[in-house]
Amino acid sequence: MAKTLLLEAGIALTGIAIAGAIADRVGLSVIPAYILVGILIGPNEPSSVGGVSLTLVENREFIDVLAELGIVFLLFFLGLEFSISQLLSDRTRIVKAGTIDFLVNFGLGTALGFAFGFSIVETLFVAGIVYISSSAVITKSLTENGWIANPESGPILGTLVFEDVLIAVYLALLSAVVLGGGSVVEAMTSVGVALGFLGGLAVVAWYGAETVERAFDVSSDELFLLRILGVTTLVAGAALAIGLSEAVAAFFIGTAFSNTDHTDRIEDVVAPTRDFFAAVFFFAIGLTTDVTVLDDVVLLLASAVVLTTVGKAASGTLSGRTYGLDARRSLRVGLGLVPRGEFSLVIAALASGAGTETLRSVIPAFAVGYVLIMSVLGTVLIQHADGINAMLISGPGGPPRE
Repeated sequence: MAKTLLLEAGIALTGIAIAGAIADRVGLSVIPAYILVGILIGPNEPSSVGGVSLTLVENREFIDVLAELGIVFLLFFLGLEFSISQLLSDRTRIVKAGTIDFLVNFGLGTALGFAFGFSIVETLFVAGIVYISSSAVITKSLTENGWIANPESGPILGTLVFEDVLIAVYLALLSAVVLGGGSVVEAMTSVGVALGFLGGLAVVAWYGAETVERAFDVSSDELFLLRILGVTTLVAGAALAIGLSEAVAAFFIGTAFSNTDHTDRIEDVVAPTRDFFAAVFFFAIGLTTDVTVLDDVVLLLASAVVLTTVGKAASGTLSGRTYGLDARRSLRVGLGLVPRGEFSLVIAALASGAGTETLRSVIPAFAVGYVLIMSVLGTVLIQHADGINAMLISGPGGPPRE
C-alpha cells in the first residue's frame, strides 16, 4: 500500500510539473493546466486511449489533505496583504460590495433553478453553487497576474471575505434544517460557535501583533517555516472541526502577521510551500471531474455559465464603483470574481447525501462541470482583463497596466 501511494504521489507531482511547464511555455495560466492534468490521469473517464490506461492516480486521500492545505495557505497569504484595521475601516464598503454580490448572483442562481423546474430545496443548492466565488483560484490568479497590490484587489478581497463568512452560515443552516441534520436552534448554535471562534481570531490579529512577533522570532528558516505551517494548519483545522470555513480562519491568521516584521520573511520562506500546496489543490479539482456525466446537464451548464459570468462581471463592476474605482478598474473587479471552485464543490458534496435523485446526481454533476469551466474561464478572463477593458471601454491612455 505504501509503495502504491508513493508511486501515485510521484506520478501526480510529475504530472503537475509537466502541465505547469507546458502552460508556462505557451503563456497561459498554470491553474487550468493543473486541473486538466488531474482529469487526464485521474480515476474518472476518459480512463484509457487506444487501450492504454490513463488512470494513474486513484487513491485520493493524500491528495485531499494536501489540497486542503492549498486552500489554507492561499488564504493565509491573502490575509497577509490585509490588516484588521483595514478590514474595519472598509467594513461599510465590504458590506455594500458583498450585499450587491449576493443579491445579484444568488438571485440569478435562484431564477436559474426555478427556470429549470427544480424544487425550492434543489434551487437553494443551485443558487449557492453559482453564487460563491473561489477564494483559492482568485487569490492564486491575483498573485500570478500582479493584481494583489492594486486598488481593484480591495473590493475583490472584501467580497471574498463577505462570501466566505456568509457561506459558513449558509452551509450550517442548509445542512441542519433543509437536510434534516438538526433543529433551527442547533443550527444557530453552530453558527454562533463558528462566529465566536472567528471573533477570537480577529481579536488576536488586532491586539496580538507583539505576541505574534515574539513567538515567531527565530533565526533558523527551517524552524520559522515549521512554526508557520504548524500553527496555521492547527488553527484552520480547529475551525473546520467546528463548522467554520478553514479559508476564513487562515485569512485571519494571515492578518495577524500583517502587522509584524515577519511579512517579508514569510514571502521568502513560506511562499514556495504555498505554491506547492496550491498546485495540488487545483490538480485535486481535476481528479473529482467526471466529464461523462456532463451530457445530462449541458443546457443547465451552458445557461449557468453565460448568466453567472455576466452576473459576476456586473455585480463586481458595481462593487468597484462603491470603492470609488474608475470604470476600467471596476470591470477588473467584476472579471476577477468570475472563478468558482472549492466551496461550490463542498455544496455539491452536501447535495449528494440528500434524498432526491436530482440532489444525488444532477446537481453534483452540474457543480463539477460548472467549477471546471468557471475556474478555467475565470483565470483566462483575469489574464486578459486589459484586452477586454480595451475592447469594452474606450478612452485615452488605454487600460491600466500595473
